[in-house]
Amino acid sequence: MTAQEMTAIRITQPGGPEVLEACTQPVPEPAVDEILIKVAAAGINRPDILQRMGAYPPPKGASELPGLEVAGEVVALGAEAKMHKVGDQVCALVNGGGYAEYCVAPDVSAMSVPAGLSMAEAAALPETYFTVWHNVFDRGALREGEWLLVHGGSSGIGTTAIQLASAFGSKVLATAGSDDKCAACQKLGAERCINYRDTDFVEAVQEATDGHGADVILDMVGGSYIERNYRAAALDGRIVQIAFLGGAKTEVDFTLLMMKRLVHTGSTLRARPNAFKGELARTMETKVWPLIADGKIKPIMYATFPLKEAVEAHQLMDTSTHIGKIVLTVD
Repeated sequence: MTAQEMTAIRITQPGGPEVLEACTQPVPEPAVDEILIKVAAAGINRPDILQRMGAYPPPKGASELPGLEVAGEVVALGAEAKMHKVGDQVCALVNGGGYAEYCVAPDVSAMSVPAGLSMAEAAALPETYFTVWHNVFDRGALREGEWLLVHGGSSGIGTTAIQLASAFGSKVLATAGSDDKCAACQKLGAERCINYRDTDFVEAVQEATDGHGADVILDMVGGSYIERNYRAAALDGRIVQIAFLGGAKTEVDFTLLMMKRLVHTGSTLRARPNAFKGELARTMETKVWPLIADGKIKPIMYATFPLKEAVEAHQLMDTSTHIGKIVLTVD
C-alpha cells in the first residue's frame, strides 16, 4: 500500500541554497495519463537552480517542488497509463516534483532503466539526455564526421554531449574552466578541450579544425560567446542555444550570420507537450539505451546526497567545481 504522506524538498522563497527546506506533503495522485513513482533518486539540473532563484517558474499545473528527472519503481497507474505496469523500474522526465519520496510522471516520458545502471545513474539520464539529443541531433542536425563544439564540457550536459557525439562518429571540441575539467572532457572523447580562462576558444577551434570551424555549437553561456560562436562556426554552421549563464543580452554584428549562412536556434524542454517528450523517450530507448547497455557511454557521476541534504547538494552545484552529475538519493 502506498504511503499517504511523503518527505519533499520545497523552495521557501527565491534565493540561495538555504531556501530549500524539507517538509511533509501528501503523496500525489497520478492523473489518468500518469504513473506514480516511488523515487529512489532525483537528478539536479541548472533549471532547478534557476527555479530556486525565482527565475524559472514551473509550467501551469506542474508541481511547485523542484526536480525534473527521477528514477524509481512504479507504484500506481492512472486509468489510461498503458506503457508501464506496477513494479517496473523506470527513469522519467517530469515537469517538477522530483525532490520527493514520490513523484508523478507522464506515462509516455518514462523509460525503462538501462541494463547495468544503478538508480542514481538512471536518475542522471532523462533531462540531460533529452536536452542533448533534441538540441545537438535534432535541431543542430549533427552528422557523422562533423565537428561539434560543446561549451561547458564538464557539466552534465557537456559530458553527455561529448559521449553521444563521439559514439555517433562526430569529432568533438569542448571548453571548460580548468585543466582538470579539460582532461576529463578529453578522456570522454573530446579531441581537444580548451581552457577558456587562458585560451581564446575561437582561435583554438580554427586551429584544431584546420580552419574549417565547428559545424555545430552547443552553447549554454550566451552573452559575449554569441558573436564569438559566429566566428568559430563553419560555413553552414548551426548554433544551438540552451541557456544564458553569461547573460541573455549582448551586442552582435550579424554580418557573419549572412556570410557563413549560419543557423542560430535554441529551445527549452520543460514546457513542451508530453507527446513531444514521449517521442524523445522512445528515441532514447531505441538509439541510446543500447549504447549504455554495451558500456559505450554512461552518465558521469560526481556526487550523491541524501534527499534531506538538498541544501548541500545545491551549494556544490553553485560552485561549478563538479564534473558530471549531482544526484539526490532517497532511502
